Amino acid sequence: MSVSDYTETEGLPAKDREPYEAWSYDLASAKLYIPRLASGQDRWFAAALSSEKGKPPSRLAVFAEQPQHKRWEMVSVVDLDSQKLPDVALDREGYATAVAATGNKQLAADADLLRTAVLDNFTTGGTNTGSKVFAPTKASKRQVKVNSDAATRFGDKGTSVFDGADNRFTDAYALKTADGGALVLFSHTHTQTDAVAHSGLQINPGKEDRAWLHDVPRMSIRYTFVCNDAATVPAKAEPTRLIGYACARTDASGPPVPSWSHRA
Repeated sequence: MSVSDYTETEGLPAKDREPYEAWSYDLASAKLYIPRLASGQDRWFAAALSSEKGKPPSRLAVFAEQPQHKRWEMVSVVDLDSQKLPDVALDREGYATAVAATGNKQLAADADLLRTAVLDNFTTGGTNTGSKVFAPTKASKRQVKVNSDAATRFGDKGTSVFDGADNRFTDAYALKTADGGALVLFSHTHTQTDAVAHSGLQINPGKEDRAWLHDVPRMSIRYTFVCNDAATVPAKAEPTRLIGYACARTDASGPPVPSWSHRA
């Protein structure tokens, strides 16, 4: 369970809480991509994980050593839209090759540009950077659909707008692929602000929002989402393929309607 999942659950009445079922993966089916790292480099590896033995991978995770905690931790996990993974380049001993995820001029796009393109998918529906960087895939189309669905969500009663936000998780990871490109894993943060069109209307928080907003009607609500993304990037100037992403709400806030403000 993530911190955001835990926060949502704690905000629910006991009768509405569903039993926690931990997601587990089959060790025998896990495919590990362990990069050969030079002395002094941060130690990490990627793993394609399946929940059942013999099943194709459904998630791609990154595990990194955390010296301050004296342990390894899963620092990123992405739900895959395609079960066919890129062909990661391996040396004779089976090690993968880590490449720079940011500032890498050998790739068509680095993590910073990928992050900008993903944010554009959410904020404009891919009108600008998103459609230029990404080829149409299930994952990129899902992000664009989030934007288009929000545009009509409230009709003439309100608006729903996406924007980028300060991103605390700037670490990015990349593995060289057999075609000379890279598999890049990165994170981004975005917001969604829902607002009523005029006074006299209100937004009633859903039960999953209770941890942050309680049951207080709002004039507007600003949600914050932290997301993990995975993309295959070619070495040539060709479109990148977003192969999966996963988002979790980490905050929500907004001004109460005037009647509740007066009570406060």
